[in-house]
Amino acid sequence: MDSLILRSPPSLQTYPRLLILDAKKSLGPRLQFLQTRGASSSELIQIVSTVPKILGKRGHKTISVYYDFIKDTLDHKSSEKSTQGNLKNKIRNLSVLRELGLPQKLLFSLLVSDCGLVHGKEKFEDSLKKVVEMGFNPTTANFVLAMRVVHGSRDKTIEEKMDVYERLGLAVGDVWEMFKKAPSSLGISKEKIENSIETFLGLGFTRDEFAMMVMRYPQCIVYSAEMVKKKNEFFVKKMNWSLKAVVSNPSGFGYSLKKRITPRCNVIKALMSKGLLRSKPPPMSSVLAITDKDFLNKYVMMHNDKQLVHGLMAIFTGDRVSLTDKKAHLEQ
Repeated sequence: MDSLILRSPPSLQTYPRLLILDAKKSLGPRLQFLQTRGASSSELIQIVSTVPKILGKRGHKTISVYYDFIKDTLDHKSSEKSTQGNLKNKIRNLSVLRELGLPQKLLFSLLVSDCGLVHGKEKFEDSLKKVVEMGFNPTTANFVLAMRVVHGSRDKTIEEKMDVYERLGLAVGDVWEMFKKAPSSLGISKEKIENSIETFLGLGFTRDEFAMMVMRYPQCIVYSAEMVKKKNEFFVKKMNWSLKAVVSNPSGFGYSLKKRITPRCNVIKALMSKGLLRSKPPPMSSVLAITDKDFLNKYVMMHNDKQLVHGLMAIFTGDRVSLTDKKAHLEQ
């Protein structure tokens, strides 16, 4: 039974609680029960990989209903006849989403969650209609995120948020395009949006510049003031990137300061201190936006001095892995 979990590594990433569940008392019995329902090993692997939360559910009856729907989704058969109450509403709503083309992985996640989005009928249908009319693609995760926002917001609340964005200088069409890129941009409170605007203006950005940043990378408006200030200080004061450069690369606020920004920028600073780069740092995008492999190939591995490469790798990894291990990783 343990091999089923080990052969499904994505399940551990999306539901790490599997690691603390008792293998003999919890995981084993639940997997064995699913096998008694006729699930083959390959089916169990698929289910555990895409919906690991099913193994966190208690009670054979609950697990049975979820498994039956998953099987139904795979086989494209109806399961409404065997369900009751709120669960029947959930099955019906998920069946509608399935017919629209929502991927199985997203269907499964909604199935095992306690999200109120798929529990009711009228509000679900109203939210679905609005999101479809907005032009969201039902095969994407943003479709579900948009439905969550619309389902959980009153029309008046959305209008108030729209007004804030319009005062920033965005046209109505721009706001809806932004919403399509990042549904969370309308999911946060009006106060949060206003506070975010104040934070960026306080850092020296103009209203027009911040409007450009929001259009390019809507997620920047949902970050905390503390995090925005900390990263902006790093970009401008430590790396000497201009505010204009930050405006052109707002996605920089979305990268981890510890895991991505600091290691890469420390490598750049080391190269500059050794005279191996010009006095000005490279463009933000060429430092932060590229993959680890491309970054290392561009700024580390291209040097002939092995001692230099080793030193740069130590800076990049924080001595977490050896140079040999990192090279092996890049070759995979």
